[in-house]
Amino acid sequence: MSATPQCVVYEDDHLLVVNKPAGLNTHAPSPYAGEGIYEWLRHRHPKWASLATIQRLDKETSGILLFSKSALSNKSLTQQFESRTVEKEYLLITDRSPSGLLGRVHTGILRSGDKYVVGSVETADVAAETHFTSVGKTQLGWLIRARPLTGRTHQIRVHASSRGCPLVGDEVYGGTAFPRVCLHAERLRIQHPVTRKILEFHAPVDFMVEIAAPLRSAVVNPFDTTAWRMWHGIPDRHPGWFVERLGDWLLSQSERELNMAQITELKSLAEKWQLAGAYHKRSIKSVRTKSNTETSPVRLFSFTDGIKNDSNTIKENGVTFEVNFGEGYSVGLFLDQRENRRRLLENYVAIDFPVVQRGLRNSEVLNAFSYTCGFSVCSALAGAKVTSLDLSKKYLDWGKRNFSLNGLDPNSHDFIFGDVFEWFRRFEKKSRQFQVIILDPPTFSQSKTSGIWKAEQDYSKLILAALPLLAPGGTMLASSNTATLKPESFVTSIESTVASKGRKILRKHFAPQPIDFPMNRQQPGYLKTLWLRIA
Repeated sequence: MSATPQCVVYEDDHLLVVNKPAGLNTHAPSPYAGEGIYEWLRHRHPKWASLATIQRLDKETSGILLFSKSALSNKSLTQQFESRTVEKEYLLITDRSPSGLLGRVHTGILRSGDKYVVGSVETADVAAETHFTSVGKTQLGWLIRARPLTGRTHQIRVHASSRGCPLVGDEVYGGTAFPRVCLHAERLRIQHPVTRKILEFHAPVDFMVEIAAPLRSAVVNPFDTTAWRMWHGIPDRHPGWFVERLGDWLLSQSERELNMAQITELKSLAEKWQLAGAYHKRSIKSVRTKSNTETSPVRLFSFTDGIKNDSNTIKENGVTFEVNFGEGYSVGLFLDQRENRRRLLENYVAIDFPVVQRGLRNSEVLNAFSYTCGFSVCSALAGAKVTSLDLSKKYLDWGKRNFSLNGLDPNSHDFIFGDVFEWFRRFEKKSRQFQVIILDPPTFSQSKTSGIWKAEQDYSKLILAALPLLAPGGTMLASSNTATLKPESFVTSIESTVASKGRKILRKHFAPQPIDFPMNRQQPGYLKTLWLRIA
């Protein structure tokens, strides 16, 4: 299993306590809107499959979040919250004088559109009580400790706003604009459901830290992973600008060249992580008409004298991959597929859904459009015999190097140069079948044999060509990064295509893009992955 996520504060057989970052929902707001931390944890490892939510935090609220892992703990903790024996403490910041806020606030709370408002205890939907005390002054405003005796939706935010002290960043309730809502669940005190011992959990907070950093550190462990998306455009308050860490280097991407202020930001980020420097590449739509020199990232700066080599290695869930900034537009690894590669590595797609029921060892895996063979390496490390198929000899050779970097013998696996559809027909004629088929095609491609391929209109053709090669009860990974292809349409199309061939879907799991690629209404998700077990 990959390293334990750094958001985990405490765990035993009955409890899981995490420090939820701001910007991450407790629960997914809809099936295709990205995972909340609850779904992310439950589908990450079998030991977390039975997690139950005991409390919730708003998306922009950070801090201690408690889950139960057993029926016994779920019952006990629910009773503790209902009887109000649980002690909760939050920290908030308001830039308004708190003189009218301090002390006990006891009101009713009513729903009003998308917000909540206070009312009399007698006439409101529910009653709510919060105690506020002053902690001190900060550069953002007054630091206040809030102790809610009840657990109503938006309770602290509504109570503070009703007393003329909206939270900094809480624009919904009249607060001053800020990158995040300054509310943090700092402390939680409960009685252990089995031992009856009093447990207290604590998580510090720094409201001045950019929201992107805690979101990544919660879900990416730098001890076994040195590559992730650090800034992802609008959701991270960097519209049109995307920055990745790739081992010892940063890779920046935008439609334009960076200005001096942006380069200074990159230097600060590189210094913080003690990295060697940064590259930048411009977003290009017509990559096929350009040379490698024209499309390759350009080195912006380096803190280490004498480094000329553009090649670099990174770690991802303990697996080593080669990346290269001098080989064209793509540097060798698409970080948005990190979680899917981990699923292969650990033979665990989701709850009750192993990649292969009996394990990947000695299973046959076909990785079409294999690129530099990231999926292939993880499958091979799990014990599978892998066939990697791609239209580029260069990338297949790169894939062989990735095998060698991880102590795998490339000669024990197949690397096939050629057109995917042509080879699918060859495999079908030979009655060749695989326990796992991986389909992660480019948005657009062109070959002499099959002509032009467009994912948005041709994905069903790919599924039809792959189905005869999938062994009964086998697993198919179907993925697309075509932004214009809606996830609902993607899933429906694949399901109907499978049904049209008389095959039955036994198990399915939709996986959105990972948490370090956040999405919102202004910048929706683009990556869609559907895992299927097919009879």
